[in-house]
Amino acid sequence: QVQLVESGGGLVQAGGSLRLSCAASGRTFSNYAMGWFRQAPGKEREFVAVISSSGGSTHYADSVKGRFTISRDNAKNTVYLQMYSLKPEVTAVYYCAAGNVYGTRWSAYNYWGQGTQVTVSS
Repeated sequence: QVQLVESGGGLVQAGGSLRLSCAASGRTFSNYAMGWFRQAPGKEREFVAVISSSGGSTHYADSVKGRFTISRDNAKNTVYLQMYSLKPEVTAVYYCAAGNVYGTRWSAYNYWGQGTQVTVSS
């Protein structure tokens, strides 16, 4: 079992930056691919970014390429999502997830955090 807790969300002005963190408990954190997803009100959950268990591979949704960076520190059992040049359109609840495979579909992930709200004002 893996427990995931997101933090770092909040209210920022357009053009600002924010770094989300996801702290994981569990002895096998380093065995999991870690993904970030988001869900805006009235919309379905969508993929944002994923990083392999070792941290050697990453993949991003086209909508965030060049502006978001995913990273992980396995020694700290933590995965991060650095967001730059934020626009109101990225406002959503952001979730981190752990899975056994490196993928972009939400169904591939076994464990989910509670989410953290990111709100970008114009």
